Amino acid sequence: MKNENLKKLILFSTLAALIFSLGGCVTKGTYLAMEEEATSLEQNLMDLQRQYDDLSQENAALKEQVDQLNQSLAAQKEENENVLAEKQNLENLMRERTDNFSKTIAALRTNMEELKTDNASLVNDLQNNIANLETENLGLGEKIIALELEKEEKVQQLSSTYEHLLSEMKNEISRGEITISELKGKLTVNMVDSILFDSGKAEVKQEGLAVLQRVVDILKNITDKAIRVEGHTDNVPISGGLAQKYPTNWELSAARAINVTRFLQLQGIDPANLASIAYGEFKPVADNNSEEGKAKNRRIEIVLVAKE
Repeated sequence: MKNENLKKLILFSTLAALIFSLGGCVTKGTYLAMEEEATSLEQNLMDLQRQYDDLSQENAALKEQVDQLNQSLAAQKEENENVLAEKQNLENLMRERTDNFSKTIAALRTNMEELKTDNASLVNDLQNNIANLETENLGLGEKIIALELEKEEKVQQLSSTYEHLLSEMKNEISRGEITISELKGKLTVNMVDSILFDSGKAEVKQEGLAVLQRVVDILKNITDKAIRVEGHTDNVPISGGLAQKYPTNWELSAARAINVTRFLQLQGIDPANLASIAYGEFKPVADNNSEEGKAKNRRIEIVLVAKE
């Protein structure tokens, strides 16, 4: 409404001005021309008004855009300030870490120098130890060779003893009264009880002493072995009056083993190398269900073993 009144006022003023300029004497043609001109001016005015309105809207939109840009600029400025602050913090942290890294490198170099010195000393010690070990190993190698030679010599000596016993006791061996075995450095002379003892007796009979003497003559020169005399029986319990002297087979086997051991001592074998062991019926070599098996189980074993 305000714009409409403004338009009418402008049109009236324009007409009045034209009339006044013509001295108040206006013809109809003139009036119509003036009215047409006024209408044209009004149209121009409306166009200008529309341009004005459009420009006002555009101006308002531009102001709003400027406000948005100012807000964005303020936010960007704040963000830039934060980025700068973070950059400063990172630079400070990087500087601190660089200083620490430099200190660490310096410490590591110092440690490396110390390690080089220590390692040089360690290497020298190791070289000395290696040289000592090589010398020691050389000596041990020589000792091993000497021990092997000694062992071989003893094995040969034991084998020689075995061969000698086989030759000396061949008659008893052929009759099954004696068996001789050699296994892993252990030589065993197995003698059935009947060749040494009368039934139920522990004293070695004269024939048995003669057999033992032939064994002793061969064994007495062996000084690097222990001689173990083992007594064994069958599983028949001791009975009758004999049980008063030997309550069980253990006592009988012990008495027989001790008597044989004493004879070996009397013939000059070092008692420090002698031992008597009683096994009674508990280490059979044959089945006790037959007379033949029982006879094999009643025995004295003279065993040559390594000294402890």
